Amino acid sequence: MDIINKRIDRYMVESLAPRDDILDDIEQYARESGFPIIGPQAGVFLLQLVKISKARYIFEMGSGFGYSALWMAKGMRKGGKIICTDCDRKNRKLAIKYFKGAGLENLLDFQIGDALKILKKYPGPFDIILNDIDKEGYPDALNLALPRLKKGGLFISDNVLWHGNVLAKSPDKATRSIQKFNGMLFTSSALISNIIPIRDGLGLAIKR
Repeated sequence: MDIINKRIDRYMVESLAPRDDILDDIEQYARESGFPIIGPQAGVFLLQLVKISKARYIFEMGSGFGYSALWMAKGMRKGGKIICTDCDRKNRKLAIKYFKGAGLENLLDFQIGDALKILKKYPGPFDIILNDIDKEGYPDALNLALPRLKKGGLFISDNVLWHGNVLAKSPDKATRSIQKFNGMLFTSSALISNIIPIRDGLGLAIKR
């Protein structure tokens, strides 16, 4: 299912300012390797959120090779830190290369391993926590992230519309997890939540 009309989506993407060479390289690599990334619309939105919130301490659950993290890092001030997580050492190597190319390597702390286990090691409070792990882990991600987020902090999740499958009457395991997660997001008294229909849906929640 198309989340928005394809022609409108193409218009919005084509209206964006040109990306720099590093972001272009990552997008090309993602296309060639078939690796899913959040894309430039969501990337610009993350950059805006970091700028608006003046975030200095960010945790990303599920970083791939650093595309979304790099967008956020571009909005951070000097002295900030973004902790990235992924199980693939090749992705870590690529992310470090891209961050160095952008001159932002001092902001990056890229850790190998399960994002949920790594997050447990940090008390926070974080300004932003970005959630983009395996969908079955989304409910646990919210439970872990909430006490580690500062008051007024942002909890952002990718794929919350799950290609439209959130409407499924007989959902598979991943879809059931997204449906459960969205229910938790909107019923939590600790959060003010919304879904931004960019690409595959970004869940955006502010901690009260």
